[in-house]
Amino acid sequence: MEKNGKIVVYGAIFSLLIATGLFLYTVYASQMLSYLSSDPKACINCHTMHSAYATWEKSSHKDVAKCVECHLPVGDMIEKYKAKAIDGWNHSVAFTLNTYKNNIQISEDGANRVQNNCIRCHASINDTLKSNASNYHSSEQKGLDNDRKCWECHKYVPHGKVRSLTSTPYNLGIKENLK
Repeated sequence: MEKNGKIVVYGAIFSLLIATGLFLYTVYASQMLSYLSSDPKACINCHTMHSAYATWEKSSHKDVAKCVECHLPVGDMIEKYKAKAIDGWNHSVAFTLNTYKNNIQISEDGANRVQNNCIRCHASINDTLKSNASNYHSSEQKGLDNDRKCWECHKYVPHGKVRSLTSTPYNLGIKENLK
């Protein structure tokens, strides 16, 4: 009985070592720790974000806002890392199972975060638009309210006219050019 007990213990230790090795390799291969940073280059660890990075890099926002400042909650670290974890999980599942489309769509939660950050950064402009709404919108258009997103008018800020995996020329090698 003692011999079988040792085999079970050694088997468990060996299995644990293999699982730990696979986990560490996954962390390394996916560059998982880079996602804890605010570096925009972390967003292009997966090939599907190359066009988003390439278009942001040429935008007016490049020098004033990083990806996380638009796409994640600002000011609350718990909410920020909660959103990162949820988005990271959803992205990894979609990319692993290849269930995303060429034109990646932002989730409703993500869109609300971006909208809140647009308003936060452009608060003085937003107040001006609200006070002059009748000058900037016809009666057929929706007014400035919670249902309207900034990008309904500002479609091309900050990612350009066309956003898809196949739309940005020369985007495939962008990661290599950053090194």
